[in-house]
Amino acid sequence: MVIKHNIGDSRVIESREVSDGVTIRRRRETPDGKRFTTYERIERPNLAVIKKSGARELFDRDKLSIAIKRSVGKFFASEVELEEMISDIENDLYAIGENEITSRQIGEKVLDELALRNEVAYVRFASVFHEFKTLDDFVKILEQRRSQKK
Repeated sequence: MVIKHNIGDSRVIESREVSDGVTIRRRRETPDGKRFTTYERIERPNLAVIKKSGARELFDRDKLSIAIKRSVGKFFASEVELEEMISDIENDLYAIGENEITSRQIGEKVLDELALRNEVAYVRFASVFHEFKTLDDFVKILEQRRSQKK
């Protein structure tokens, strides 16, 4: 059930930064005493993604989230952990400081985060990202991971 409130008629009781560092959580109260929570995100400039085909589209956090969940979501302990990772990737992409990024850059950022968080998820995502065709492709990426850990 969705309850609609007029934010203009409410007063803020409490404000706090959410752990992602870019969202503010506000507890509000209406004149009749009902309480609700709003979340405010810092608005960022549009970021264009250049696809392999050369086509351009706006960066879409939800699309990134769906792609990661589809390929490796079940390897994370919770939805919160996955959301934190997506926020970290998004922050890294904006930190590049460019108006346009390539889909390859996004994939590399995902791999960097997965390498830190979950090796099985890393290999799974790498197999799709690098378009593995043979078992040797898997062996090669596993050997690279092992050498990086030493």
